[in-house]
Amino acid sequence: MKAIVFDHIGAPADVLYLTDISLPEIKDDEVLVRMVASSIIPGDFLFIQNMYPEPKKPVFPQQIGGNHGSGIIEKTGKDVRLPVGTFVFFTFYNSWAEYAIIPEKWLIELPQAYPALKASQMVNLITAWDLLELTGVKKDGWLVLTAGYSSISLLVAQFANTLGIKIISIVRKLRTGDSHDTLHADAVIDLSVSQQTLRSELLQLTANQGVNGVVDNVGGKVLEELIRTTAFGSKVIINGNMSVDKFELHNNDILFNSIEIKPYIYRYLLAPPKPEDKAFLEHIIRITSSRDFHVKIAVTHQLKDYELAVSASLYKSGDGKHVFIFPGDH
Repeated sequence: MKAIVFDHIGAPADVLYLTDISLPEIKDDEVLVRMVASSIIPGDFLFIQNMYPEPKKPVFPQQIGGNHGSGIIEKTGKDVRLPVGTFVFFTFYNSWAEYAIIPEKWLIELPQAYPALKASQMVNLITAWDLLELTGVKKDGWLVLTAGYSSISLLVAQFANTLGIKIISIVRKLRTGDSHDTLHADAVIDLSVSQQTLRSELLQLTANQGVNGVVDNVGGKVLEELIRTTAFGSKVIINGNMSVDKFELHNNDILFNSIEIKPYIYRYLLAPPKPEDKAFLEHIIRITSSRDFHVKIAVTHQLKDYELAVSASLYKSGDGKHVFIFPGDH
């Protein structure tokens, strides 16, 4: 089968290559998945550069790239419950290939009618819901999202819309013709044209109450100012590190405002879904099945176009997600 692999740690553009490899036999608790769509996300590049914690580490030679994808079960081990033909999503390893061997416990079962490209982004859909819940913001509260054009921020905003939570989206520059509606937000702060401090704009928007929660994908001075503009008891969730700048706080910025600052790591990165997660996952699938719930896909690619796909994902991520697609029916 065709697969995108790497033999040593390094920058994705330097170490990835396309080759033919053989499939090993599946074990009793594993399935053979024919890939339908496989996401390309920043975490995949962290894996290639060996930046994930144990046990999420490459195994050489010919470690297959990609950690997330959707596909159809074509073969099952004798202890597997799910039947052949089941449409599934997984977070594991080896998704940038025509087939993947996955332990059943890592699979998330999807409805057959669930859109394939949307299914490839289940990692981001789950992340977005988790981020929103972690903020603790309630109906009519104000939630700030940095990197407003990012896929995660767009998804968090849509989930927030369903709960009546008000969104302030912060962008480096609002694109010509775009508005707050484009970003599923109630208000947008365009840092390229703002005449006020970020704190002043946020207090004006929130009637001097401050924001009730923050999902930050950037860091740096923007996050520093956001933390100082939160309402009492707010939560700040750190999900990304787009800025190379550090932020600086005094203990009083946190202590006397009872702020919680938490990091987020995708819940299924290091451990598989639990049986008790079934209702939660069905809830995510049900909400996102609607045609009105949008997942921004920039371009789909075949494996042979991996160099273009990787480059575009690294340097043009604001256009939406890039996805590997595979021949065959969903």
